[in-house]
Amino acid sequence: MKLEIKIPSVGESVTQGIISSWLKKDGERVEEGGDLLELETDKATVTVPAPASGVVSISVQAGTEVAIGQVIGFIDTEAQASVAAPVAAPAPAARAPEPPKPIPTVVPPAPQKPAAEKPAPVAAPAPVPAVIVSHDAVPATRAAMTTLRKRIAQKLLEAQHATASLTTFNEIDMKNVMDLRSRYKEEFERRHGVKLGFMSFFVKACCRALAEFPVVNSRIDGDDIVSYKTYDIGVAVSTERGLVVPVVRNADRLSVAELEAAIADLAARARDRKILPDELAGGTFSITNGGVFGSLLSTPLLNYPQSAILGMHAIQKRPVVVDGTDTVVVRPMMYVALTYDHRLIDGREAVSFLRRVKELVEDPWRILIEA
Repeated sequence: MKLEIKIPSVGESVTQGIISSWLKKDGERVEEGGDLLELETDKATVTVPAPASGVVSISVQAGTEVAIGQVIGFIDTEAQASVAAPVAAPAPAARAPEPPKPIPTVVPPAPQKPAAEKPAPVAAPAPVPAVIVSHDAVPATRAAMTTLRKRIAQKLLEAQHATASLTTFNEIDMKNVMDLRSRYKEEFERRHGVKLGFMSFFVKACCRALAEFPVVNSRIDGDDIVSYKTYDIGVAVSTERGLVVPVVRNADRLSVAELEAAIADLAARARDRKILPDELAGGTFSITNGGVFGSLLSTPLLNYPQSAILGMHAIQKRPVVVDGTDTVVVRPMMYVALTYDHRLIDGREAVSFLRRVKELVEDPWRILIEA
């Protein structure tokens, strides 16, 4: 029996995509639920599983744009996979007899000229003309942008052109949160089955700060201001095909362990191309961490139409003055940046928001006991 292979629905807002690659060849067997093809949309690349076990028959080739629900092939549940017959290696050709080697001819040396005669002058070699290589002749490759990369480029330009973005900076002493993490990370992982990182502390701190400065959790829609009542935090994830921002829904209601589990799950599925487009939509605020690549300071771009994004950076030991004293100590410090839409958010709110995040992360026990 032949079953149709259809492009499945991968999100409410997605109506089409491109078959970026078939993961099974025509005539190859696939098991039900196994990876069958990769579908690239304007939001994510999704791995589509096989609807049944059987032999694959491909009707639409990779690189073709397809619509949701379109039939792109069949699975024959009763056929056997085609196996190419082994090709016999060609017999070695008989070696032809080697021809006899020619007898070398002895050439007598040319008679020498008398010493009185001067040799004829040897002409100087002609100068080699300079080769001018134009820029167009430089070796290069050309490839079409993926649908996801086009969408990323479009959103970044949209963010630049549609907002009045501005960035404010601060720095956070990470000693207390690092000490807490070092002390409890093994027990935390043993109890919850997930590693204790820094991102959950920043997500919790941002949720608290967003509640105190709700304009940061808002956006402009035409002549209106849309203020969100939920805290859906996008966490940027770098994949081999570009940066995607999965959303942790109702992040303020999750514990540190639940946040770590949710972030780890979304990040893993984003890198494995199993994230759904709906999981990338609808965030109210975003966090990006360039510190994982060694960035010390940067100005993150808005995840439009959101109005603000927090940028984390690398932790670096620096000499700092202890508050209220003249004592200089070495502390693990992190620069943080808040890029915001100045059309909606004033400098006072932006600076105060970032300072609140700093206070909470520097005193992580307040996050844990919600003080």
